[in-house]
Amino acid sequence: MGAILSFRDLEVYKRAMREAQKLFVRSKHFPREELYSLTSQIRRSSRAVSSMLAEAWARRRYQDAFVNKLNEAMGEAMETQNWLDHAEACEYISSDEHGAFNDQWQQIGAMLNGMIDRAHDFCRSAS
Repeated sequence: MGAILSFRDLEVYKRAMREAQKLFVRSKHFPREELYSLTSQIRRSSRAVSSMLAEAWARRRYQDAFVNKLNEAMGEAMETQNWLDHAEACEYISSDEHGAFNDQWQQIGAMLNGMIDRAHDFCRSAS
């Protein structure tokens, strides 16, 4: 992998963007009565992950601020998994779809954990 010059170069950012878009497309088929609840929430939480990664990148000068934003991104990824559980329980997505989506969000969480564990590597280059 080449040098990371922007948050857009982070693999976790690319994956979070891709998975949020997949959820957006899939959620178009949720019932209309869910528009302002489950549909809105799963779209918001999934999109927030890449947004918080971008914000974390901007705060690399201060490792604690960087880690805080990554922790918030982790929370949004886990919230997305919670909404996936609700979507499956309401039978808006199949168990197979749930498993595929959940696996991706679990991997995104693991990547965020890796960044938190190596925060000093990311923040050192911000000085």
